[in-house]
Amino acid sequence: MLTACLTKRLEHFTLDVELICPAGSILVLTGPSGAGKTTLLRILAGLDTPDAGRIVLDDEVLLDTAVGVCRKPQARGVGLVFQEFSLFPHMTLAQNVAYATCDRKLAQGLLGSFGIAHLSGARPGQISGGERQRGALCQALARHPKALLLDEPFSALDAATRSALRQELLRVRDAFTMPIIHVTHDLAEAATLGDTVLALNQGKFDADWFAHQVAERLAEEQILRARSPQPTAPISIAQP
Repeated sequence: MLTACLTKRLEHFTLDVELICPAGSILVLTGPSGAGKTTLLRILAGLDTPDAGRIVLDDEVLLDTAVGVCRKPQARGVGLVFQEFSLFPHMTLAQNVAYATCDRKLAQGLLGSFGIAHLSGARPGQISGGERQRGALCQALARHPKALLLDEPFSALDAATRSALRQELLRVRDAFTMPIIHVTHDLAEAATLGDTVLALNQGKFDADWFAHQVAERLAEEQILRARSPQPTAPISIAQP
C-alpha cells in the first residue's frame, strides 16, 4: 500500500493532498492541465521535495519531513514511466531492460510477456511508439518496484495502441499486485483503468470535476449523433 500526505507551495496555488493506493489496484489521477499531477508524481518518486509531508510504502517510510527522513529516488523502490520514452537510444531493447536488472532471464521473460521479445535486438529508434512504451514498462518492472508511477505514458500514441496498452496495464495490475498511480487526461482511459479515480484541480482533489467532464462529453456525443447523416436505405431492384 502507498499512502501520502503532502503539501507544496507552487507558483499559483498550493498542492495539498492525501491519498491511499492499495496494492493490486490502479489509482488514476486526472484533472485540468497544470493542476499539480506531475508534481505529485515527482514528489512520490523522490525527484521533488514537498514543504511538508509523509510518504509510506509497504510500512516503509520514504519521506517524513517532520523527522527529516527523505529517501533518495533510487532507494524508494518505485518505478516511473513518463510520456517521453525513457529508453537509452544507443542500446537494444533487450539491453535497456537488462540494464535495470541482474536477472537476464527476468528481462527476457518481461519482453516475452509484453509481446516484444522478437524486437530484443532492435534499438528504440527502429521500433514503433507503442513498442517503445512497452519496453519502458518492461524496464520499470525489471527493477522489481514496490509501486509503479505512470505520467501520461500512452498520450502520444494512436487510439488502437492506447487501447492495447490499457489492457496490458490491467494485466500488470493483476500479475504484480503493487500500487499503481496513473496520470491521464483521457476520460475513457481513466474510467477503464481506475479502481479509484481522483481529479486534481488547483492542487486539491475535486470530487465533482470528473463527473462534470464525463457529463459534458456525453452531451457532446449526443449532439454529434443527432447531426450525423442517417444511413441511406438500400435500393431494392425488382427482378423480372
